Amino acid sequence: MMEGRRRTWDTIMIAPGAASKTTMATKECTSVASELTPTPDPTQRILAVDDDAELRRLFERKLVAAGFVVETADSAERALELIERNGLPHLAIVDINMPGMNGLEFCETVQQYADLPVIMVTAVDEAATTVTAITKYAEDYIVKPFNWDELVARIHRVLRRIGNFGYVAGPVVTIDRRLAVDFVRKQVIVEGVPVELTPTETKILYILWRNAGHVVANDFLINRIWPDQEVFEDLLRVHVHRLRHKIGSDGRRTKKYIVTERGHGYRLVPSKEDSR
Repeated sequence: MMEGRRRTWDTIMIAPGAASKTTMATKECTSVASELTPTPDPTQRILAVDDDAELRRLFERKLVAAGFVVETADSAERALELIERNGLPHLAIVDINMPGMNGLEFCETVQQYADLPVIMVTAVDEAATTVTAITKYAEDYIVKPFNWDELVARIHRVLRRIGNFGYVAGPVVTIDRRLAVDFVRKQVIVEGVPVELTPTETKILYILWRNAGHVVANDFLINRIWPDQEVFEDLLRVHVHRLRHKIGSDGRRTKKYIVTERGHGYRLVPSKEDSR
């Protein structure tokens, strides 16, 4: 029985009509998959969350072969424990229907402090579920059964689009000698003193940190932080202003970590004294 399931998983294809934020047709995906030659990169870490033990083994085998470092979890609760212990992955692959916390609830929990790219891989093929997943949580939505080469191609495409520069979050991320961030606990450590952040401030800092040294456009930040709301730049500016004060010394912006690129967006830079 197990051997039969393994053969099935190795040959299954993406279901027709599977929804995706990237709006990729199956023909296009096949072309992308054939063009991509994954280069092993130990900094690209994938977290696969599924209660199917057979599928978890295949996630590990197939994605490691494609050049990723892979962690697996049999539940959303276990996935949250792994994130708290090991830090945030570059991307999560999440099933929707799992015992206990489901995949959508997992995404909602993580989105309180991080802009974690998610690909939903699930047997649920309902329009309402698809719309919810794509609108609020997922970069891509793939219905089982699926093709492994296509999944790898979609992972690469999501990472390219989101802006992956090889950073992996440990439990506590060090920006420089005076500033560190604990994204899971939603706090910065300024000269050894913990300072609480709001969920919105945490997500802003997380996105800037993932793209450290690069300008992140205002529109990109707004779309990632408030995906289903009409928000203007003034609100973003207010949150950035408050965040700057929190990561300064005693509330003062003695070090301007978040640089405004007028007319474009924001850029995170460490203090100059630590970059020499």
